[in-house]
Amino acid sequence: MKPSALILFAPGTNRDGDVAQALSLAGASSRTIPLKTLRDNKIDWADHQILVLPGGFSYADALGAGKLLALDLSHYFIDQVQAFVAAGKPVIGICNGFQVLVKSGILPGNEALTETRTATLTHNQGNHFECRWVSLKPVSQKCLWTKNLTEIIDCPVAHGEGNFTLTTLDQAKTLSIQDQIALVYVHSDGKPAGGVYPVNPNGSVMDIAGICNPQGNVLGLMPHPEDHVFPFQSPDRIHRPDASGLPLFINGVRYASES
Repeated sequence: MKPSALILFAPGTNRDGDVAQALSLAGASSRTIPLKTLRDNKIDWADHQILVLPGGFSYADALGAGKLLALDLSHYFIDQVQAFVAAGKPVIGICNGFQVLVKSGILPGNEALTETRTATLTHNQGNHFECRWVSLKPVSQKCLWTKNLTEIIDCPVAHGEGNFTLTTLDQAKTLSIQDQIALVYVHSDGKPAGGVYPVNPNGSVMDIAGICNPQGNVLGLMPHPEDHVFPFQSPDRIHRPDASGLPLFINGVRYASES
């Protein structure tokens, strides 16, 4: 049987269809379910093998990007989320979903919402919304979503609060040592971005585009790999035919199938 993905839907979510299509191409089935339906009907998340927090502007980014959805997870669904993560099932949060994972304490580790945050996603260094294509290098072998990936991924970003920031630089070094830095912004030829704009579109520390949890099953990233799963979606499809974001989803689906 195909693994089943649960795609969370909140008012303002708008990339659920894109990620459902990417998962379908990767070999999974999916259900997009509004949070209110999940809460009112007490739907059991254990029936699914993959959890997805898609992009968009959940709750219109009121009180900060991803903040209200993070509160939903922490208050209404904390047991379901913790069980999903602890079971080692694949979890991915893209753009707004990454913001939710960080602000709920699921990333970088499984911290409680009441504890002091060590990381956040704040306003882009340029103080404006960024909508452009970027190049990503998969670097983590711990993260099940990026393991064994070697090709550069080209995909768009579309965010105003994508600047991944930590309390101290030592914490960034710790993430690197623990192999939790999953994806970094790079030049199109794979050379390090070096913090240079617009290669690094938001000013994220150490050019971090995505991180995973210590267990390696939860990935959060700001760019949208689900928006480059067909060759025709790429502005440079002739010169870079193998720069698709689809391998990320194939990795996640394959892991769910084999677990």
